[in-house]
Amino acid sequence: METSEQHEIYEKARKRVKQKKRLYFHFILFLIGSVFLIALNLFFNVGKQYGDWFKYAVALWFFVWILHFINVFITNKFLGKDWERIEIEKLMDKYEMKIEKLENDLIKKGVITPKDKLGESEKKT
Repeated sequence: METSEQHEIYEKARKRVKQKKRLYFHFILFLIGSVFLIALNLFFNVGKQYGDWFKYAVALWFFVWILHFINVFITNKFLGKDWERIEIEKLMDKYEMKIEKLENDLIKKGVITPKDKLGESEKKT
């Protein structure tokens, strides 16, 4: 394996570990924050006039954490950088084929000559 390939693999692995590390940190922060919110409400009577407000805050924070989890372990696999690169390559190939077809149609109709093709003029510049 070439060193550039090894470096690319290393960078992908490093980014993936960083994503997981952030998720785990977010979970620990969620646990500590939830305990803090519960303590504020139960022991210090903060926001008592709003009832059990901390339950909604914890539930909302948990929902955000679940979205983070889905992004790291589910969405990233299907919609990650590799998927993005493949889709871009597919679209570029599709557009190149369309341009080639249009140019060939214009050549057949006599509107342009083979020398006038867009690909040919781009190669010269």
